[in-house]
Amino acid sequence: MLILATALLGGASWWFLQKSGDSKTTLAGEYRAFAVKDTNSIGRIFLADRLGNQTTLERRGENWVYNGQYRARANAIKNLLDAIARVEIQFKPSNAAIPTLVKSLSSEGIKVEIYDRENELIKAYYVGGSTPDERGTYMIMDGYEQPYVAEIPGWTGNIRFRYSLLKEEWRDRHIFESEVEEIQSVSVEYPQQRNKSFRLERQGNNFSLLPYFDITPRINKPLKQGKIEQYLVGFSNLQASRYMNRAAERDSIERTMPFSIITLAQTNGDTLSAVLFPFYVDPAIDEKTGKIVYAEGIPGYYVSVRSGDFLSIQHEVIGKLLWDYAYFFD
Repeated sequence: MLILATALLGGASWWFLQKSGDSKTTLAGEYRAFAVKDTNSIGRIFLADRLGNQTTLERRGENWVYNGQYRARANAIKNLLDAIARVEIQFKPSNAAIPTLVKSLSSEGIKVEIYDRENELIKAYYVGGSTPDERGTYMIMDGYEQPYVAEIPGWTGNIRFRYSLLKEEWRDRHIFESEVEEIQSVSVEYPQQRNKSFRLERQGNNFSLLPYFDITPRINKPLKQGKIEQYLVGFSNLQASRYMNRAAERDSIERTMPFSIITLAQTNGDTLSAVLFPFYVDPAIDEKTGKIVYAEGIPGYYVSVRSGDFLSIQHEVIGKLLWDYAYFFD
């Protein structure tokens, strides 16, 4: 009888431990597996915090869409998916720290919900702040009470930054993104330097170059070999630095005369435009002489685009489109 009782007790213990392997108490259970290795299976990601900020990222074909309206910035999506795929447990905090961490994660954490392409929930967890040394990030699986310190192997920093972008930080920043074969025409107008303005118009597989204004004399010289194609290639990947839609000075800036107006018509009938307003670096005081020093040149521009957005871009980025009509010729 003693042997039978021992066997039954052993069997019951084994059954309980097996069941516990699927419960919220197992160290090897699902509440430690934050990563979704197959990011290709992900169709939607929802992010939210206690301040009311909500972000929905959805896969549509080869691109991702932010909040159902805007194309998402490719690099932001790449960084987020990399975190989702590679995040893993670094260590388990001390028992004494758990109550405080759970409270902090519930009040300040970012809720993350990951869905597959059939819109079925794959994973849900909270991402909190970083450890004092910034080498780990506190995370907890939704519905559980055991927080962990997580990391991305081979990368040092706060994982939260990959999830915590707000509003327009998720948006794609391309001003122009057209290959040469997609371009029907380009015009570049300089309102204050009219003789430098020009137009490029497709004629079959080639482009003709004309002054923008009819009153500007045409230049009767040979075109520099390959210059037109070199110029048009600049429209293939032109990205702004950031969105400035909420800038207090936007209205006053847009009422001033622009430096340049660039308009691109595509072969599919779409038209894109960028109106450029220069901004300058504030003068500084030379510590040795005490004199005011002004920076040379224009560091960048505010850009008003046809979609209604207002952005900023560095001169070194968009300068490749700000050519002079005469520059195309020998």
